[in-house]
Amino acid sequence: MTEEEEAEAEAQADDVDENEDANEAEGLQAGDFVTLAYTAYTTEDDQLVDTTDPEVAEEEGVADQAEEFEPRTLVLGEGHIFDEVEDAIIGGEVGDSGSVTISAEDAFGEYDPDDVQTVSAEKIDEDDRYPGANVQIDGKQGYISTIVGGRARVDFNHPLAGEDVEYEYEVVEEVDDIEQQAAGLFEMYLGMEPDLWIETDEVEEEVPVESDEDEDEDSEPEFETEVVEKETLYLEATPQMTMNQQWMMGKQQIGQDVIDKLGVDRVIVQEVIDGMGGMGMPGMMGGMGGGAGAEADIEEALEEADVDADEIVEELEGAEE
Repeated sequence: MTEEEEAEAEAQADDVDENEDANEAEGLQAGDFVTLAYTAYTTEDDQLVDTTDPEVAEEEGVADQAEEFEPRTLVLGEGHIFDEVEDAIIGGEVGDSGSVTISAEDAFGEYDPDDVQTVSAEKIDEDDRYPGANVQIDGKQGYISTIVGGRARVDFNHPLAGEDVEYEYEVVEEVDDIEQQAAGLFEMYLGMEPDLWIETDEVEEEVPVESDEDEDEDSEPEFETEVVEKETLYLEATPQMTMNQQWMMGKQQIGQDVIDKLGVDRVIVQEVIDGMGGMGMPGMMGGMGGGAGAEADIEEALEEADVDADEIVEELEGAEE
């Protein structure tokens, strides 16, 4: 093969690779935000695993739980759903629907008889000494299968271990709005959507100044103030959010993850303290002489004591002179 033929063959191979890459990039891809409606049951006994459908939740008797049953926003490729479901969605389009069976091994794990142990009932809180109670023993989470006398059988397998899962889904929409993306992330992190909004702020920053080549290498670096724009995600820290355990334990990690996924520059959490409707704090303002109410109290007290406030002021001014 001549050099020209080799060059032509390489060019054709590059074209094929580029076409394959273009084909692979078609449709929904990892990193895309989508809103997904889904319902999952175990295949053997039709036990509900999870759903976004309020009618299904009502039928299964779980509609009274604190969570809202509605399609959820998530990020493809981030492990927010089973890998098998992600594989079925990636490359597809909005409006696609389907059903995927997930094996027990890939769902909640195979059932392991060795993970069922007999423990002393003394290790369990008295309020939790009944079959079905979720307990934590020596740092492991399990549930009581039986309890007799002073002994309890605790199953440390996942309650759905050994169960294949049938997962039905529909891709409702692709989410491009950054605030909706942020709301979806916080719904996944915290199980709630805080009040949030995006603003572009002008912020003063200290930036290093390039030094002259003749300057001493050991000299202190110089900085100057520069105004830069920062895209900021603002959150209102409601009491519900502030007391959320996931937020308390991992706010730094959650904030960094939001910055990485949304491409914003920073996250600012604002705490709002509402007033008390003008009631004030009993016994506080009057004693501290604060506000119009306190002034009225003082004037009333002077009148009751038959004291002329104007005369007192005149005497004080005369003493100063």
